[in-house]
Amino acid sequence: MFTGLVEETGVVLEVQEGPFLRVRIGARKVLEDLKVGDSIAVDGACLTAVAVDGEGFWVELAQETLRRTAPTWRVGHRPNLERALKVGDRLGGHFVTGHVDGVAELVEVREAPGAKDYFFRPPAEYARYIAEKGSVALNGVSLTVAGLAGEAFFVTLIPHTLAVTNLGGLRVGDGVNLEVDLIARYLERLVGRA
Repeated sequence: MFTGLVEETGVVLEVQEGPFLRVRIGARKVLEDLKVGDSIAVDGACLTAVAVDGEGFWVELAQETLRRTAPTWRVGHRPNLERALKVGDRLGGHFVTGHVDGVAELVEVREAPGAKDYFFRPPAEYARYIAEKGSVALNGVSLTVAGLAGEAFFVTLIPHTLAVTNLGGLRVGDGVNLEVDLIARYLERLVGRA
């Protein structure tokens, strides 16, 4: 379980093809107590650290993960990183599982007073889970949905968020990893059974 509060952006140092895609990610802060077997959110995808060294850590990605995530698993990409929530930690974002639903496409960026509105088109099957003032995780960042606009939704990003996550480097047409709100999914399931 994660909060969607990014601890740092790392950098993809190496990619190895094989039955699983192996990716080595350079980092600093998350290495402080990271050990083999720990879960870590990498651009919002919950992955397992399979090796840890003084400069970074390795993860392995199954085909299902590759199918559901943005195609950013390349050398030089700067993923958002967050260690798993510990019991007793503050929950400043929202409950983020790290189970990416799919890729949302950035379709527009508009200037807003002191911030920027980023408009995303989600996969059609997940649009029903996105509500104004609800929560989403984009590349692992916990965000509030500022509004809906046709087939898209938008979030307002303040300068701090743009500076400390990889969202500030997005360009129109880029994809981001989308995780819809966990509560909305369970609520639909429960109401559907009633």
